[in-house]
Amino acid sequence: MTGRVFRLHSTLELPLEDVETYFDEDPDLPPEIDDIDITRRNNTLIIKALSDDESISKYTPTAQLKASVTETRVWEEEPPRAGGPQWMDDEEEEIPSELVEFACFKGDRETVLQNSALQYPMFRVLRKIATLSEKGTLTAITEEDGELEATRIVEGEPRPASIEVVESPQGAGEGDGGVNWRDNDFISD
Repeated sequence: MTGRVFRLHSTLELPLEDVETYFDEDPDLPPEIDDIDITRRNNTLIIKALSDDESISKYTPTAQLKASVTETRVWEEEPPRAGGPQWMDDEEEEIPSELVEFACFKGDRETVLQNSALQYPMFRVLRKIATLSEKGTLTAITEEDGELEATRIVEGEPRPASIEVVESPQGAGEGDGGVNWRDNDFISD
């Protein structure tokens, strides 16, 4: 099986505990990925593909998913809004809450899905993580076995997606619309 990732954009956020649980439960990984290595450096989570394929040099960086880790306060019920009635302040109970760490897979392909060796199989892992997320969107254009595929997952639910080829509104791309910096009177001596 072959595949490539052409475009990817992600705004996924899910509890770090859910990501860790998913990998602890030994998920079905694509056959090209032998195992996953999870590393946390300060507020960055790196999920790296490991391969036992001899054709991939041990010095070749394999694909990795990169997420920022943030803490967010989560309330058991809706927090009170500022500017509410003041007469409740003296007898109001504190709403129970806790700090939860979230893994945020946010950005484009180079930010979220790094390195080219095993990139498409690692995209398939990200696609599975996207179905676990209750917040955010994953959109991508990929190729598998010669066929282009559009992916769109919104708040954990796969949605219809299509690829549309359109003519560039700026013509054939000859670069006529740019600024000629060499002959610019404002910056030349």
